[in-house]
Amino acid sequence: MAYKISDDCVSCGGCAEACPVGAISEGDGKYVINPEVCVECGACAGACPVGAPQAE
Repeated sequence: MAYKISDDCVSCGGCAEACPVGAISEGDGKYVINPEVCVECGACAGACPVGAPQAE
């Protein structure tokens, strides 16, 4: 299953920079992951300082 970014997101953009397929973009108040593009690699989770990206 694709990753999803929780409300803990602080909008730092670290996850978007770490995503190798460009599945993450800035949303309304937090970053969002496009589940159709996400390859479930977990790079975003490793780059996030607050652990906002989580596997669904």
